[in-house]
Amino acid sequence: MGDFNLFSCGSLIGHDVTLGNWNVVANGCKVSGGVTLGNANFLGAASVVLPCRTVKENVVLGANSILVRDALVGGTYAGCPAVLKKKPSPAPEKKSTVWLSLACTGEAEERFVHEAFESKWVTTVGPNVDAFERELEEYLGETHVVALASGTSALHLGLVMLGVGPGDEVLCQSMTFAASANPIIYQGASPVFVDSEEKTWNMSPEMLEEAIRDRIRQTGRTPKAIIPVDLYGMPASMGEIMEIAGKYGIPVLEDAAEALGSEYRGRKCGVFGTYGAFSFNGNKIITTSGGGALCCPDEESRNRVKFYATQARDQAPHYEHTRIGYNYRLSNVCAGIGRGQMLSLPSFLEKRRGIHEEYRRRLSGVPGLSLLENPDSRYHSNHWLTCVQVNPEEARFDRETLRLALQKAGVESRPLWKPMHLQPVFRSCPFYGSGVSDRLFEEGLCLPSGASLAGEDMDRIIDVLLNL
Repeated sequence: MGDFNLFSCGSLIGHDVTLGNWNVVANGCKVSGGVTLGNANFLGAASVVLPCRTVKENVVLGANSILVRDALVGGTYAGCPAVLKKKPSPAPEKKSTVWLSLACTGEAEERFVHEAFESKWVTTVGPNVDAFERELEEYLGETHVVALASGTSALHLGLVMLGVGPGDEVLCQSMTFAASANPIIYQGASPVFVDSEEKTWNMSPEMLEEAIRDRIRQTGRTPKAIIPVDLYGMPASMGEIMEIAGKYGIPVLEDAAEALGSEYRGRKCGVFGTYGAFSFNGNKIITTSGGGALCCPDEESRNRVKFYATQARDQAPHYEHTRIGYNYRLSNVCAGIGRGQMLSLPSFLEKRRGIHEEYRRRLSGVPGLSLLENPDSRYHSNHWLTCVQVNPEEARFDRETLRLALQKAGVESRPLWKPMHLQPVFRSCPFYGSGVSDRLFEEGLCLPSGASLAGEDMDRIIDVLLNL
């Protein structure tokens, strides 16, 4: 007998039994003659070990069980005769979620943010804000930039600068995020929604001109502004839109929130209208955590935008206000993130466009599926999000079936923006269209397109699409 063996009341040990160390024999257990017990075994209450059996190590014999064979493998033995109970198979490893568009950050962003904290410039002025605006101007060309708290604030200040107010009408693309239309309401004006065209999914020039003519005929007034949107990074048909706007003398506020890096006729999106707005939300091409920017036509208008964005404080030693202002400036800390992101912008664009090309190549033969593509050489999308349109008659499944299948596989996807003319909050607003945006909403889905999308993630997405 070895050390530290415990025998409970009523247990019975036969002749010629060999024991190692740290064995426990419970009450009523019978160990027959000639049995060998190794180390660290537990024999349960009223269990029986038949003669000349070997119980090696780390064996648990269940209560009322009878061991008729050697127990050479550690584990739990139970029953009559006692058998080794298999350990339950581990649950299959849950695959991580494939997200729609995650931000990519690194050491450069950390360095600029650290500089902001080290210098104590953690407010809405500072070196990062100035440098970020300058870097955006150098990248975009032909514009003056003000860094702001969000894309929504950029659109709002664009309308302020265009003099939009109560009683005015603003023509706005219907297929867009609500942030394109909400600032119209902020100004007390009324949105008039315009349908999409098939080739870009953006504002239809044909429907735009029809809307202008009809609003003039009905109200006797020319709409105050036009807001086309570069949806999912695809440039709107800005040549035709600007021509129509010029014909009727209406200024354009280009919503390029999703289109940093996209080009139309060799010019960057965001610079076509009198003003242009960008968003730097966490899922955009570049991020400042939350932020945006307004492109202005000249130095004077840029200074005026800064004035409104900093509570319209007049030049005075005390706080003097002759206008209503807003707290819309980007912080120096967030601008530091933006500066780091600008260094990676070329690679982000290359990756997003490469992801789109991979989708196009691997899905080209699937019946009923089509992607939002550059219509011709004038358009050069950043492909912020690759979007697929499902024709249910040809594909034999619909958009929602695809979305749920992706969700089951751990893949985030998202229906296209629900058009504003279908939103309850805008139900009473005029709409000019032929059903293009309605159909796109019913059939369109955004697929994961972030610059960090891994090859195995792409494989998982494609497998779902090919096996529906």
